[in-house]
Amino acid sequence: MRILLVVYDNDSYIHWFPQGLAYLAAVLRQEGHDVEIYNQDVHHYPDEHLTAFLDRNQFDAIGVGIIAGYYQYKKLLGISRAIGKSRQRPGHFILGGHGPSPEPEFFLNQTQADIVVMGEGEETAKELFDALANHGPLEAIKGIAYRDGQEVRTNPRRELIQDIDNIPWPAYDLFPMEYYRLLRMPHCSHSDFVMPLLSGRGCTFTCNFCYRMDKGFRPRTAQAIVQEIQYLKKEFNISYIAFSDELLMSSKSRTIEICEAFLKADLNIKWDCNGRLNYATPEVLSVMKKAGCVFINYGIEAFDNEVLKNMQKALTINQINKGIEATLTAGVSPGLNMLFGHIGDTRESLAAAVEFLIKHDDGAQMRTIRPVTPYPGSPLYAHAVKKGLIKDIRDFYENKHLNSDLFAANFTNLSEEQLYSELTNANIRLMENYFENKKRLMVSQTRHLYETRDASFRGFRQA
Repeated sequence: MRILLVVYDNDSYIHWFPQGLAYLAAVLRQEGHDVEIYNQDVHHYPDEHLTAFLDRNQFDAIGVGIIAGYYQYKKLLGISRAIGKSRQRPGHFILGGHGPSPEPEFFLNQTQADIVVMGEGEETAKELFDALANHGPLEAIKGIAYRDGQEVRTNPRRELIQDIDNIPWPAYDLFPMEYYRLLRMPHCSHSDFVMPLLSGRGCTFTCNFCYRMDKGFRPRTAQAIVQEIQYLKKEFNISYIAFSDELLMSSKSRTIEICEAFLKADLNIKWDCNGRLNYATPEVLSVMKKAGCVFINYGIEAFDNEVLKNMQKALTINQINKGIEATLTAGVSPGLNMLFGHIGDTRESLAAAVEFLIKHDDGAQMRTIRPVTPYPGSPLYAHAVKKGLIKDIRDFYENKHLNSDLFAANFTNLSEEQLYSELTNANIRLMENYFENKKRLMVSQTRHLYETRDASFRGFRQA
């Protein structure tokens, strides 16, 4: 089959490499299909360009994957309209990703797509496209929902792939890597080339606001990770790896094992990852630093023990304080993620979060606090529906979740007016702190330049 996979434009200057589609492209190509990528992202093509492209080129199937979010939902609706307007609409319009997976019938009806691949897609795609190519039945294929005349049928979910090292690497050669490697991450130099990479799938924790539907954690072997990094270095001169999975730091022993493999292979790269403060000990952080780690993105989310308990974070203020202090002492920058508006949040819990962020700001990133969002598929969404804060998925996407910086539901005892007032003041404080620090740094650099006649200075450049 001739298959077109669409990478949508999220209006970024440099987009994140579309790993999910790249994995699927590799699997489908391995199965003998002809796969082409449509990069709306790189060229910022309007949706009308896709219609014209489909008018000129014939495909048997077209696929689009999105995560949950108001912007992605709106983009998907626009892309769907563009596909529908084509004089050569592919025979099979297929959706995938975390967005459509929890309630596929809603997305099929909204987009007029034909099939939704629910959850992890590689094994499902093999069976699905084999059936489509041979005009076979769909009712026995696990992991899909599909149109059957006027009805939508939802098949049982598919079991997760346990040995993910057997999945082929993303089809890097099908994508404009010269573009994607220009991604900027904390502490990368102007000459670094950056690429995201998965060290595993899933997470060992169960935060109730997370819409990740796959349970459990499935790691790749350290050697498989090393081999893929060596390939990226050789083929694309990648010098910085942004580990994109939910949790590289899934345990102390695994984190140390990966770092020791990097050191043994003499990779000589910078990297960042998502981490857990439960495991941020001096021993672990020291070997991470030696292995090239420059930034760890921590999901702290709240600085209040009761709110953390309500989130099911399996984290305490004491662990947060110890872990962040240890991270900074090790010479690694911490990413300090905070949310507001969860069950139990108050003015006081928000103020505590702001003070914590200001105290530990090392200038690596500008951090603001965003509202907690009850994404469909998460336990928090089910709670919001039960409490009458959200009616259903249509209400969520069409009425409530209109922007990631606005509240989709109020889980607190504060009024909506109070919620926004408190969040306004909190974020203004964080922004002022960030730019005051930047101002002091630039003033110090300026004095040093002219007082010492620093010939190595390269000019006042905005990062």
